[in-house]
Amino acid sequence: MNIFSGLKDILGQINKIDGSIYLHGKDFADVYAKNIALEEEIAQRTKELEQANQTILTLNSVWNMMNSSQPLENMLDNIVKILHEDMGYNFVTILKLENEKNDEPYLSIKSISEDRYFNEALDYIKTNISEYKIPYIEDSFIGKALKEQIIYSTTDIKSTIKLLFPQLIEEQIEKMMKEITSQSCAIVPLKNNNNNFGCVIIASNRAEITDTENNFLTLFANQIELAVTVADLFEEVKKQAITDPLTGLFNRRYFEENIIKEAERSLRLNQPFSLISMDLDYLKRINDTYGHQFGDIAIKTIANVLKKEARSIDIPARIGGEEFNLLLPGVDTNGALIAAERIRKSIENQVIDTIGGITASIGVATFLKHSDRIDELTELADQAMYKAKLNGRNQVQIASSKSQYDWQQTAIDTFFDILSKKLIPVSDEVSKTIFQKLNKVKIDNKNSEETLFSITDIISQIYNRKYKEGTTKSKLALAEMLARKLELPEIEIDKLRLAILLYDIGNTMIPDEIFNKKEPLTQEEKEIIKTHPVIAAREILKPISKIQDIIPIIESHHENWDGNGYPNQKTGADIPITSQIVLLVDSFFAMSQDRPYRNAYNTDEIIDIIKSESGTRWNSKLVDDFVYVLKNERDINLR
Repeated sequence: MNIFSGLKDILGQINKIDGSIYLHGKDFADVYAKNIALEEEIAQRTKELEQANQTILTLNSVWNMMNSSQPLENMLDNIVKILHEDMGYNFVTILKLENEKNDEPYLSIKSISEDRYFNEALDYIKTNISEYKIPYIEDSFIGKALKEQIIYSTTDIKSTIKLLFPQLIEEQIEKMMKEITSQSCAIVPLKNNNNNFGCVIIASNRAEITDTENNFLTLFANQIELAVTVADLFEEVKKQAITDPLTGLFNRRYFEENIIKEAERSLRLNQPFSLISMDLDYLKRINDTYGHQFGDIAIKTIANVLKKEARSIDIPARIGGEEFNLLLPGVDTNGALIAAERIRKSIENQVIDTIGGITASIGVATFLKHSDRIDELTELADQAMYKAKLNGRNQVQIASSKSQYDWQQTAIDTFFDILSKKLIPVSDEVSKTIFQKLNKVKIDNKNSEETLFSITDIISQIYNRKYKEGTTKSKLALAEMLARKLELPEIEIDKLRLAILLYDIGNTMIPDEIFNKKEPLTQEEKEIIKTHPVIAAREILKPISKIQDIIPIIESHHENWDGNGYPNQKTGADIPITSQIVLLVDSFFAMSQDRPYRNAYNTDEIIDIIKSESGTRWNSKLVDDFVYVLKNERDINLR
């Protein structure tokens, strides 16, 4: 009995211990399960904290960008980079809603993450990102997101592709769908100053866009909108600083800064660039006839042509008034000529209400070819443009190198040609005297200007015995003062100097008995006198190649403003301004000297006569400037 009782007691204790172990084991399992759950919750909370931290860092990055005054383009690129690389989205693009006049609204790509499928789609439709226009459809989910200003999420990736690339065929879309891993996308609308800016489109591997993610994207969009607004304002201020307000072209300051940079690059790489200088023809006539508002329309029309014809790297600028420049990096003279002619034709084809057609005169100069100095290059381009005006407007002229415009050397060579080829009737004695003077200048290489004045005086005395020594010098001084008052380019002043030396050389061919006749000339004799500009231009000077630019000035130096001059009855602005100066200066000196049939007039009498013919024989503004010069310049011998 005692043994069985002891065993019973032992079994009871064993059962008690087993029960205790079971109960404790159950407690341990519960604790273990709770630990597992706690660890999972800690991991989830850690992940959420990391996401929150990433969200804070992302929003902080946008905030820092907003305060950095970055250009808008850079800011949008950085925003895409943050979403793509830091937030882990497969694909990100920012689209801007464009509303151009007379055109359907569309979405342009302002920034995009690197994406093989997107690039393949662009290649397939044969376009590039900068030129691609996505049709804007109001009832699409992009249109709804922008209109309702809500984040629109979808798992319909195929429809998204069709919306972005309506040109793709079904086969191409299906091919993309087999390779794309994205399962959802979101369209996040953006505003700028309470106006629709566009949207951000993101694609994700996740099956859906969660509420937490939506909240983040909402915060992110708000930050982006602030950043875009600040950047846009910065861009606008910057644009105003470098842009001409009337035309939207670059202003003179911006042009001058960039031509310096381009010249430095050109010299470093030994690569030319070209400059097109352009001037609207007859702006004053447009303003006087139709009003300045139509003059502004004509100016803006030329600006629009330049915007359309210029490449993205070109710099079109309004220099002032009706003057424009176009900088063509990396373009030689031949390329610039093609561009200039294309621009000229485009301007000529413009038709403006009320005004009708307009034209422009254009000059072309190339850095390293025509000059390696910026100031000289711009002057040469202006001179070429002015040459286009002198030769009839609505044309393109190429600049000549600065060295070609040594007016004194050209004059010396011209007199050598005239005498050696016996183009005018000169006695052997006079010819010998002139040759001696010319040879002395060539040997000594000095006093060439005074020698030229002396030679012109000698030749003038052949047909006019009362022509005083020193008169040519006074004529040239007065003509030069008037040209500078008119702000003519230096090259045109050089041509004017040559014209003053040569314009009356045709008189050497007029019979002496007519030119020095004391009695009034008959009508027939007057007609003979009128031939001297044509004789000078077409018979004496035409064979001399160096002065072909001077011939139009000389041939037109007896044309009157109202068309009653000779030999071609030109009118108004069709007469070269240099020809008008020659006529005015010649008339002044003719009236200030004795003639066989009258005595000389004094300066006041001459001014009254000239004023009386203002607007008929002379350009009115030219008369005003001429009178101003006469009354204010005292360092010139006018008699």
